[in-house]
Amino acid sequence: MSSLSLKGPAWVTVRQYRRTLWIAGAAVVLAFAVIGGLRIWDAQYPDVRVENGGWVPSPDNSGYHTLRWALEYVGGGAILLPLAVAALVAGPMVAREYESGTYQLSLTQSVSPAAWLRSKLAVAAGVAVLAVLAAMGVFQFGHSRVEEGWGFFWGDPGTYALTGIVLFAHVLAAVAVGALIGQLVRRTLLAMSAAGLVMGVVTLAFTSYRWSILSTERITGPLSHSLMVPEDYLAMDSGLLTPSGARFDRMICWEQANRASGVDAQEGIWGKVEAQCHAEHGITTQFLDYHPVSHLWPTQLIETGIVLALAALATLAAFRVLRARHP
Repeated sequence: MSSLSLKGPAWVTVRQYRRTLWIAGAAVVLAFAVIGGLRIWDAQYPDVRVENGGWVPSPDNSGYHTLRWALEYVGGGAILLPLAVAALVAGPMVAREYESGTYQLSLTQSVSPAAWLRSKLAVAAGVAVLAVLAAMGVFQFGHSRVEEGWGFFWGDPGTYALTGIVLFAHVLAAVAVGALIGQLVRRTLLAMSAAGLVMGVVTLAFTSYRWSILSTERITGPLSHSLMVPEDYLAMDSGLLTPSGARFDRMICWEQANRASGVDAQEGIWGKVEAQCHAEHGITTQFLDYHPVSHLWPTQLIETGIVLALAALATLAAFRVLRARHP
């Protein structure tokens, strides 16, 4: 047992933040209890069969809707987790040590500056990874019930983060960025704000552009028929094509139909005017750009690699700053 116990600066770091760790553990237990209670509540109402042969939750099933609401918050929390990790590492774990002078006491206890920082990074990274595992466990506990409904598709940000490996990379990058900014700023509140801002920019960038990493696939077909799309696709863009293959602005025909006389009084006028406009411009083809579900894991792996590279660079920079100030 003694071989498994923490020693040296790592033990000191855990002791410093044991209250925070206990609170985090209690929050995880509470989250599992809440989701479990909602699953039990949901199970009290039998599903209703619909005309197409499927099943949907009963309109009276408040447990189902509350479960969805709770899981939306879990997904949103997962997206914001790297920001919180970066802020806590930059502020309380690093900057406050410099601001209060506590780090000097550690360095007088036969602990090198590199060992002091390594202990901070190791403890923070371990706790961050465990936090991700806990969030994934809570989400999956309830996700099996709501995965067929809207809002929990594999391409949605919260579901994407909690059903793959990319969130591990983001929290590790948050630890490294927090350690670097904490040393550069050395003021608790300012370091927390700066680290949270940096990881917020990183999170926003990937949330906005991750589906541009891989090229989309395109399906085309005549206007008179619905497009035959695969199951579990993530739609990215759709529209009309001219005979030359160029995109056609839908607003041209929409505005023409909107200006037509009697469009509000007589049913079907809008569709006739729009069809006439399409014919005038020779529009006979529609298209859909999408990502198939097979793009999920390549996107996860590429994003994970990019973020881990960022984590490695931030870690290297943090140790270089440390050696420059404590040769």
